[in-house]
Amino acid sequence: MAFMLKQSARCLPTASRLVIRPISCSSHLQAPAVQAKTKKTLAKPGVKNIVVVEGVRTPFLLSGTTYSDLMPHDLARTALQGLLNRTGIPREAIDYIVYGTVIQEVKTSNVAREAALGAGFSDRTPAHTVTMACISSNQAMTTGVGLIASGQCDVVVAGGVEFMSDVPIRHSRKMRKAMLSLNKAKTLGQKLALASRIRPDYFAPELPAVAEFSTSESMGHSADRLAAAFDVSRVEQDEYALRSHLMAKKAQDAGHLSDIIPYKVPGKDTVEKDNGIRPSSMEQMAKLKPAFVKPFGTVTAANSSFLTDGASAVLIMSEEKALAMGYKPKAYLRDFVYVSQDPKDQLLLGPTYATPKVLEKAGLTLADIDAFEFHEAFAGQILANLKAMDSDWFAQNYMGRKTKVGAPLLEKFNTWGGSLSLGHPFAATGVRLVMAAAHRLKKEGGQYGLVAACAAGGQGHGMIVEAYPQ
Repeated sequence: MAFMLKQSARCLPTASRLVIRPISCSSHLQAPAVQAKTKKTLAKPGVKNIVVVEGVRTPFLLSGTTYSDLMPHDLARTALQGLLNRTGIPREAIDYIVYGTVIQEVKTSNVAREAALGAGFSDRTPAHTVTMACISSNQAMTTGVGLIASGQCDVVVAGGVEFMSDVPIRHSRKMRKAMLSLNKAKTLGQKLALASRIRPDYFAPELPAVAEFSTSESMGHSADRLAAAFDVSRVEQDEYALRSHLMAKKAQDAGHLSDIIPYKVPGKDTVEKDNGIRPSSMEQMAKLKPAFVKPFGTVTAANSSFLTDGASAVLIMSEEKALAMGYKPKAYLRDFVYVSQDPKDQLLLGPTYATPKVLEKAGLTLADIDAFEFHEAFAGQILANLKAMDSDWFAQNYMGRKTKVGAPLLEKFNTWGGSLSLGHPFAATGVRLVMAAAHRLKKEGGQYGLVAACAAGGQGHGMIVEAYPQ
């Protein structure tokens, strides 16, 4: 399929192929003027309106930095406490807690429960943990939406945490089997006999990798092939990555990243901002060697998201309950979809498949969207998705659609930075995307936001966020 995609990209009409043009970063840094919108609401008769009251996150930090001595539930607990402090909601008012995580710490396998207890929630408040790769907190949020929509709950806290500074490293399978057998041995003789069978190669550890179980291919390698298939050049990828960092730095300096809560790390300084935002230059980025496909690949450390530690949390309610408790919601959570496709050649194309489906479900078009917040796993992945979305050929041959959905305007796209610059704690990113969309809509006077993300396993998510009337 990769060959077919590359051939098709070369055959696209010129106008379509040049949608993802080399990006002049400075020309896209101006914030859109605030303008009043008169679009209809997406409220549906007989369907509960579900709202986001508030969302927070710890600063997202490069793994191996200030958070390195913590555990995942420490970050999750901090996000939950920050949400309680910012909203002032009584702990006992929370009906349910859903949290996402990807690289699981075995000591706290249900991290939602451990973090909730640590944050002082009632031991009578149920909590469970979900995992869906990079869309784990998206799944946590929509699980909360389902609980509220079905009448099971009125108030749900959702979120996600990822801690890449201390991932589980296992003994080899041979060693694990030997140790389990030793544990079951009854006599000294049995133990000595089993121990004598252990060989030096048993001690080789199994290191975790960001790779697909079904294909054994790393996500970076897949991104490199995807960029090649859609003729996304190294220059285009570096320019997009630089744009992300410049946008994030401008948003950080302007105070737009207001979902961040300061975190006093025990024994260390208080962390108040993301530390991965590092605007560079095209010249410096061009010096980096390919990270995955060597020596001719185009994906590098500079145009990829980095391993990140962080946690997020969001307070979701029925609109009726929120107003009864005296809250002014930030946004409505409207229609959402999950998609899955081939994890080999279409691993990172989730946004392409999710966007037209969620727009149709909501009765909207691409032109109706005022703020796009897409997860940036790699610059090449983002640009390939935008080209796929703007290709009639791809829509007809791979999506079973008559026409393309179109590519979002960059002036509306990730204008406060994205995962390439802000960081990507796998299970925490979904909440960041939703809160960025909600805050941008309020600041820019827009009404509809579209959140989309890809995930390991060839899966993806799309959701419509509607601004709450000001």
